[in-house]
Parts: sequence; C-alpha cells; structure tokens
Amino acid sequence: MRAISVAEEAALLRFARTLTLGDVHSAEDLVQEALLRAWRHADRLISTQGLARPWLFTVVRRLAIDGFRARHARPVERCPTELDVEVVPDVGEHTLTAHVLKEAMAELSPYHREVLVHRYYLDRSIEDTAAELKLPIGTVKSRTSHALRALRQALMSQGIHAG
Repeated sequence: MRAISVAEEAALLRFARTLTLGDVHSAEDLVQEALLRAWRHADRLISTQGLARPWLFTVVRRLAIDGFRARHARPVERCPTELDVEVVPDVGEHTLTAHVLKEAMAELSPYHREVLVHRYYLDRSIEDTAAELKLPIGTVKSRTSHALRALRQALMSQGIHAG
C-alpha cells in the first residue's frame, strides 16, 4: 500500500471534521484510528488497486457513528457538585453544637447573654434590641461587640477554635 498523500489526508481530515461537527481533536482521532486500521489491513488494501481511499472514508464514517452511539448509550457523566443531592441535616452535629454553645453562653455575664439572645437568637436589629432592652443604640453595639469577644473566649476555653 502506498503512503497516503497530503491532499488525501487533508480531504480525509475535512470529512472527519464534518462528522464531528467541527471538533478538530475528535476528527484527528478518527483519522488516526482509520490509518492505524489501514496499516493493520495493508495486505488486503494492496491487493486491490484504488480501494484504500474509499475504504478509509468508510472507516472514518463508521468510527464516527460508533462514537456517536457510544456517547448516547451511556448516561452523561456529572461532577459530584452538579448532582441534585438533598442535604440531610446531621441531628447529632446540631445537638452537639447547641450543647457547646449553651455552655459557652452560660459563662457570659447576663448583660452580654441578653444582648446576644436578642441580636442573634431572636434576629432583632440593633434598633429593635435597643428599644426592647431600653438602652441607647451605642450601648447595644458595644455590648454586642464585647459579648461576641467573650463568647469567642468561652468557646476557645472549651477547645473550639474559629476557622
């Protein structure tokens, strides 16, 4: 079998690109596989004059069809982040967190504990907390800041570190 000419190889590659919808890499893979098969069947292709070119085009077409069928026969692969997985809350983790937080809150002064309960547990704004506790807004802000710092220290004393 004579070597395939540059013009024939270019024509084969153009044909493969049409079958792969312009995907150059897939087209090159098809042509490479077709040429490999031609090399394996060189004895048959040499014995019949003019058979190599149509045979190569047929092999490329069949490889493209096989690839298409294979891609559509199996399910699409998805990344774990793409999966529609319903997250089930861990009740044990929630219970442990609540217990640790309750112990840390017990170490706080009543003023600090009170302002944190209003701000974060009851989800009140600074203004609403100030009105409810009958305190100036500045006092609520500073108590919140001091209370969070004290809570952080209490958690760290229990071995809980931020991060």
